[in-house]
Amino acid sequence: MSERAETAPVSAPGRHVSVVIVGAGFAGIGTAVRLLREGHWDLLILERADEVGGAWRDNTYPGCACDVPSRLYSFSFAPNPEWSRRYAPQREIARYLRHCAESYALEPHLRLGCELRHAAWNADRQRWELRTGQGPLSADHLVMAQGPLSEPAVPALPGLDGFTGDVFHSARWRHDLDLSDRRVAVIGTGASAVQFVPHLQRAARRVTVFQRTPPWIMPRHDRPVPAWLRGLYRRAPWTQRLARLREYTLREAGLPALLGDRALAALGRGQALAHLHRQVDDPVLRGKLTPDYALGCKRVLMSDDYYPALGAPNVDVVTEPVVRVTEDAVLTAPADSTAPTGGSAAPAAADGSVHPVDVLVLGTGFRVTDAAYARLVTGTGGRTLHDVWQGSPQAYLGTTVAGFPNLWLMAGPNTGVGHTSLIYMIESQIDYLLGCLRFMDEHRVGAVDVRAGVQLAYNTAVQRRMTRTVWAAGGCAGWYRDRQGRITTIWPEPTWRFRRRTRGFDPDRYTLTARPGGSSGPAPHRPTTSAAD
Repeated sequence: MSERAETAPVSAPGRHVSVVIVGAGFAGIGTAVRLLREGHWDLLILERADEVGGAWRDNTYPGCACDVPSRLYSFSFAPNPEWSRRYAPQREIARYLRHCAESYALEPHLRLGCELRHAAWNADRQRWELRTGQGPLSADHLVMAQGPLSEPAVPALPGLDGFTGDVFHSARWRHDLDLSDRRVAVIGTGASAVQFVPHLQRAARRVTVFQRTPPWIMPRHDRPVPAWLRGLYRRAPWTQRLARLREYTLREAGLPALLGDRALAALGRGQALAHLHRQVDDPVLRGKLTPDYALGCKRVLMSDDYYPALGAPNVDVVTEPVVRVTEDAVLTAPADSTAPTGGSAAPAAADGSVHPVDVLVLGTGFRVTDAAYARLVTGTGGRTLHDVWQGSPQAYLGTTVAGFPNLWLMAGPNTGVGHTSLIYMIESQIDYLLGCLRFMDEHRVGAVDVRAGVQLAYNTAVQRRMTRTVWAAGGCAGWYRDRQGRITTIWPEPTWRFRRRTRGFDPDRYTLTARPGGSSGPAPHRPTTSAAD
């Protein structure tokens, strides 16, 4: 798939390195590979698990697969001609990441089973000082590459701790459980649930799906990649690059439906409703599964077997709010109740319904806007990212944060995408990081810190552009919004515009600090007055 990187010595434990990368999923592996290819040998990748892979290592639930076509959901520098299906299953993606780590000789730079416990910026020494599960470490640059889907979100359901049956999150799937004679309840109907519920329907005696909001679902149209096409990709790699470009272009062409194009949005809505009507004959069930918000306001899902699974005789779809979990059941409020899931006020059982349960599966997603690492990273003035963000993450280009010199966020605030591959955005951020490192080397700069005014102007412009999109005006609530009601996950423009913004480092928007004993030199670009362009 790729050229093999040379092996270089790595600093001993407790020593100083140039770059520390936290996380060995797509973002961490991609960053490390690009750094090595540009000659930045002095780096370490900290991974708390025992192997690489990130979310594709952790999420092993039945049916787990990507919802972006495989040839686009991969590194541009490491095309894989061996994808077996249009939408690669989890095992193939995890294997692809392991292959990338091996073929680019990342092993000497990996510290597996090494958790970051704290990182603090030392302004006097111009370095990050880290505490890890394997001892102290320091670095000139710290790259946070855990990804947005690394911390499972567990709902605050009253009584959950007292449930005596088996309970687990979809990202921690219990493959050891025999469900053939069990009553299984599913909380959540997001992207993971849409994939594993059909398996549960086939494996369990009875399945109850507790649905708070029905998702919009499009047909998946998954299919095997024929052997002749895989052979063509191996013999003529340019054909796979061309197919990747076509896939990217088609997905960008559909983006206006999410950015306010009513005609295109109506076309998509019609396709989704037609899919629902084709697969669900029961008008009562169909009514439960029909969203009442704009297509795209929440993540649009793809499935060809979710609706048929919900219509099976052993599956119930419950739309009343969940208010409490008992030792062996889930209690829901009356049909006309507006009590929120996880609310503190639980009505008496007589006022609602009791649903006996043996196994409880939480398909409740991840902590995207309140990532745990924000409490671990301390910048200037002794403030953590958590202190600065206050539940509303902000960064410049989703990558750098004022008051946190030489800190780089991969897949940071407002870099998410609802229509194409996140890896495209991550590779754009990596280009930006590399441009900065080249500038710092050329001008003997020791630290870069984005100006607070630049960051504010940038995020103000992003939120202004957000107002006309379906995510802001679509009439729904979800994980796209943070605790303060701001949409801090999604990029509200075509992704090629983000690529253009990150193509070159812009030193005039940063406070530059010279290396000890040296001069930072002049910035080679004319200063600008606004970051809102």
